[in-house]
Amino acid sequence: MTEALTGKRVLVLEDEPLIAMVLVDILEEAGCTVVGPAHDADQAAKLIAENAIDVAVLDVNLGSGRTSATIADSLKSVGTPFVFATGYGEQGLRIADRGHLRVDKPYCGPTIIATVVAALKAA
Repeated sequence: MTEALTGKRVLVLEDEPLIAMVLVDILEEAGCTVVGPAHDADQAAKLIAENAIDVAVLDVNLGSGRTSATIADSLKSVGTPFVFATGYGEQGLRIADRGHLRVDKPYCGPTIIATVVAALKAA
């Protein structure tokens, strides 16, 4: 358990079910309460509307040409920190999002935890 994350509500937006399951396990072992996982932007928007969120982990590419950009913009507008997760590096992000906290896939537990903690501290 990671003290900095204990009790934090983390939205998970990940379209790949196996990756989502692993990410949920990592976050729960660190003491987080996971909101989701959402597998598309519509589900994520609904979860955000219905739940208080402390931080989010957003898969960038949600398949079929869809991205998490609308969710990132929504979270930015209310000051909720988030981390991008991508297999495409910085090139997978919109120009406006480059330089934002991100983890590159495949990631390991300590890396995702450290990045989520950094997002919370920066907020």
